[in-house]
Amino acid sequence: MKVAVIGTGYVGLPTGVVLAQLGNDVICVDKDPAKVELLAGGTSPIYEPGLEELMRKSTAEGFLTFTTDTAAAVRASDIVFIAVGTPPGEDGTPDMQYVKAVARDIAKAIDHPIVVVNKSTVPVGSGDLVENILKEEGADPALFQVVSNPEFLREGTALWDTQNPDRIVIGAKEKGAADKLVELYGPLNAPFYITDLNSAEMIKYASNSYLAMKISFINAISRICEACGANVADVAKGMGADKRIGAQFLGAGLGWGGSCFPKDVQGLIKISEQYGYDFELLKEVWNINEDQTLHFLNRIEKRLGGFSGKTVALLGLAFKPNTDDIRDAKSLVIIDEVQKKGGKVKAHDPIAVSHVSKIFPNVEYVEAIYDVAQDADVLILVTEWSEYKQLDLNRLGACMKQKVLFDGRRVYDRATAEKAGFEYYTIGSN
Repeated sequence: MKVAVIGTGYVGLPTGVVLAQLGNDVICVDKDPAKVELLAGGTSPIYEPGLEELMRKSTAEGFLTFTTDTAAAVRASDIVFIAVGTPPGEDGTPDMQYVKAVARDIAKAIDHPIVVVNKSTVPVGSGDLVENILKEEGADPALFQVVSNPEFLREGTALWDTQNPDRIVIGAKEKGAADKLVELYGPLNAPFYITDLNSAEMIKYASNSYLAMKISFINAISRICEACGANVADVAKGMGADKRIGAQFLGAGLGWGGSCFPKDVQGLIKISEQYGYDFELLKEVWNINEDQTLHFLNRIEKRLGGFSGKTVALLGLAFKPNTDDIRDAKSLVIIDEVQKKGGKVKAHDPIAVSHVSKIFPNVEYVEAIYDVAQDADVLILVTEWSEYKQLDLNRLGACMKQKVLFDGRRVYDRATAEKAGFEYYTIGSN
């Protein structure tokens, strides 16, 4: 099939690359000429394991091309995906300006029957919004149908998730439009859930908000565990063994971040308000998450006797491993708080340093992992990159001023850390 994907970010690019891998003729569109030039040259502007290699392969085989020309891409395609950002506004409401702009561009180019697919995470009613824009801009209603096809990708495993979806949700008004998507995704052998537009849009928000709720719940339990002497890892293991609950998303830590959970939780809260429902449960999910990192920092500050004059070493900056994304990364909160209180920050991350250094240029960034611990008063594990899990703790501690380790992701074994001479602290145990 002939496909256009408008937007080449964490959703659009993996989507376009995988569809090209399946043998479709895919045109990826981006307004930024420099970004398109980068992509056409075989370099991905985002870090996602395996993405760049597959992108180069599909480009070399002629299935994948890149352009800034939205109109030409639309005219050459049967299915057009809208995969641009919908960042939260100041009040948490999803900002639809990019979706609206793309819809206007698409409308001007429609000259044959196409299916327009909302792949971006959008509020309930966005399918109708796009349809109305297309009509208002003069597109012939007989030539287009609008479909909602929410993504369920996890950064760091986005390529695998696109290739191996556990379900494909399609919201449509007409069966023929849904059938087009079923045909497109057929080679992936995933179950399809065909719904109306509003239900498909709600599935995305409800799914991510529920997962965020599970994380906030176990983090709330971790606070009680710290106070009463229980171990949250054991609690989570016992809970997760119950098939009604399941073990996924019960890992206590510094809280959720990234581009999806914060935006979607805020988005669903705002959507609920617009329809007259005060989603108090979800508001508390948000509050627990906001407080989790600050609570951890308070424990560190208390142990050090304040941050003033202290050197704080961070292992990890990205919001999660295997991505360079720092949106709502907990490292940013930690750096900001430590520096405000007179502390010095040293940091290491395999990928995300270039992004964080633009926000905090006065952090000391190191290339060699062990150098981060030199003369540090405390070492904080922030992101559970695989290269951090097998570090020689004796070597790390040997060059520190104080051998104090705060494990924000429960990566290290307490007995091993203490054998290496560390005072060891983590989430959800005393």
